[in-house]
This record gives sequence, C-alpha cells and structure tokens, in this order.
Amino acid sequence: MPFALIQANITTLGGLGLAGLLVAEIVVVTLTASFSDLTDGSDAATWWSAVLSTAVCAWLLRYFLRGVTTAIGWSALSGVRVGAREAVRQFRIRALPLLVFQLLFTLVGVSVIVVCSLLIVTAPIALPWLGRLRGKRFVAVPEILAGAGHADAVRHAKVLAAGSEWSLAGLWMTQRALFALVAVPLLGIPLFLTEFTGTHRWPVIVLLTSAVLLLVAFGEIVEASSRVLCYIDLRCRREGLDIRIPRRR
Repeated sequence: MPFALIQANITTLGGLGLAGLLVAEIVVVTLTASFSDLTDGSDAATWWSAVLSTAVCAWLLRYFLRGVTTAIGWSALSGVRVGAREAVRQFRIRALPLLVFQLLFTLVGVSVIVVCSLLIVTAPIALPWLGRLRGKRFVAVPEILAGAGHADAVRHAKVLAAGSEWSLAGLWMTQRALFALVAVPLLGIPLFLTEFTGTHRWPVIVLLTSAVLLLVAFGEIVEASSRVLCYIDLRCRREGLDIRIPRRR
C-alpha cells in the first residue's frame, strides 16, 4: 500500500511537501497581488490571475513532488533511507527527462479531454481512455529515476505494463475518485470559514489557493508512491527482480 511507504518516510515527505506548498503559495499570492495592482484591483483580473497562477504553481509542485517522492520511495524499497537533501539531489540529476515526461503527460491529458468534450456521446469515454493511456506509462517515472532516458523509460514501462494496462488504469481512476472525495471537505473548509471572517477577497483567495495546493501535494505524494510500488511489483513479476542468485564461493 502506498500509505505504508509514505508512513515510513513521513518526516521527509512531509517536510518536502510543506516546503513546496509554502513556496508555491507565496508565488501565487505574489503574482496575484502584482496583477491586481496592474489592473487597479479589478475583481475579474484578480480572480483570473489567482486561477492561472495557481494552475501553473500546482503543475510545478506536482513536478517537484513527483520527482522527490519517487526518489525517496525507490531508495527506501532498495534498502536505503535518504533524506530531503539527497532526494532533491536525485531529482535535480533527472530533472530534464522528468520535465519531458511531465510536459507530454499534461499535453496528452488535455488533448484527450478536449477531444472527448467535443461531443456529448464521446464525453463518457474520456476517463477510461485517459486511464488506459496513463496505465501504459504508469511506471515510467521510477524508471527515469533509476537512470533511464525518457524514451527508454516509456518503452520499458509499456513492456512492464503489458497485460496489466486496465489494472493500472483502474488504480489511476480509483485514485482520482479518492482525491475527489478528499477535495470536497478540503475546499469546503475555506468557504465555511468565510461565514465567520466575511467574504473578504484576499483571505478567500489565500484559503482557496492553499486548499488547492494542499490537495495537489497530497495527491501527488500518494500517486508517486503508488508508481514506485507498482514498478517494483511489475519488475518482480516480469523480470524476477526479487530473485537472488547465490554466488559461488
């Protein structure tokens, strides 16, 4: 279970997640305030700048946490405990292929949603279609952290996932459902607090953007941990990773 892996490294993951969340929120508030000043406090401009800056920072936060969580999980399952500094170092070494994966990951997701949204008939197939595409590449990130380039990692991930695409797609879709359930109360808390603090614009913006980024951080840590576990499981079943050949003395 990913939560067992997370619990074993909760201090490191929590510290990195909190640090990334704080940096992202500071950037969101700074950009939103800057655009608000440029537009003389226009409500529409302020809200749009908050939405767009949150989307960009959430994307970057996922990119960062995907890398460091995978590094921590892969090292832990290999029998080596790494700290935050070492996890960031491993992430920096593999930052470029991870960035390529993240860009294509986003492009594919947006393209599938746009294409399926064109017609009402095709809308219901968006999630299964995207889930299958995600399932085929689900273990590519651990492969990248293990030292492979982007193309080789994706190719190997498809080989490992062959025959298990729908199982991995089901896991991916189940996680989306879990995150949606978590999002309802999490995003409801800021709205509940405004009943007492009033609907002041800046407190609401800070509360809502913080809630969104917190959900993104939680979701990415859980998903990245799942990727590592699935990667180890598939390699054990497909390639005998857990088999140790005794050496002749």
